[in-house]
Amino acid sequence: MEWVETTGRTVEEALDVALDELGVDEQDVDYEVVQEPRGGLLGRLGSSEARIRARVKPLSREKPGDRRRRGRARSGDGDGGSGSGSGRGNGNERRRRSRPSRERRTTEDRGTVDEENEMSMDEQAALAAEFAVGFVEAFGVEATVRGTVTEEERVHVDIDGPQVGLLVGPRGATLSAIEELVRTYVQRRTDGHGARIDVDVAGYRAQRREALARFATQLAEKVAESGKEQALEPMGAADRKVVHDAVAEIDGVTTISEGEDPRRRVVIRND
Repeated sequence: MEWVETTGRTVEEALDVALDELGVDEQDVDYEVVQEPRGGLLGRLGSSEARIRARVKPLSREKPGDRRRRGRARSGDGDGGSGSGSGRGNGNERRRRSRPSRERRTTEDRGTVDEENEMSMDEQAALAAEFAVGFVEAFGVEATVRGTVTEEERVHVDIDGPQVGLLVGPRGATLSAIEELVRTYVQRRTDGHGARIDVDVAGYRAQRREALARFATQLAEKVAESGKEQALEPMGAADRKVVHDAVAEIDGVTTISEGEDPRRRVVIRND
């Protein structure tokens, strides 16, 4: 996955922009702080924004046993635990809100381990599908469950059948819960080194993306004509990316994201 570079008044604000551009949840991103924000004299004179480079976390190829062995070896190096390690933000880092921990690295900390994973992608796909079958049986519906590996190196679990709407729920709430549980299960079975996982029911997510893109395009055309900005309902990072990408095709308008998760939303306004 390629890196994107974003800016903001704070590191957190720049990171929020990156999440929108990448279309991923918070736990799926790692980033590097290229430049910390600096205040200037007399307000903004001489000030500079925070700048970061971010990407979707690459799949770890490190075996859990190797990771533990390296951790023990480092503890005996005599450095008192002062090594840079993964460069995670410490307690002095100011945050606008509580978030799950993210990989935060300075530009000096680049470089990742790329070793063979203990569980292959195909095995993880089979494991995710097997776990999802349990939900299908618990809901008492007839459905087929298939786990595959996509070209983007993601595990995709597809659930399909004549009466699977119950697995979607209002606005996809049940589907989102199932997806999160499948992800958690695979992460635990792989000691935190599982693939990124998507779960879909009867093509619901694909249809939603298409409908959302059409709606965003229509709304953007109205904004371009009237000059009056429009705000969409709060949505997750993946849906915000769909809106950003769709509106980017319309001349004369632009998008920004406002608010804090889970109430973060996209606003379409004149460019």
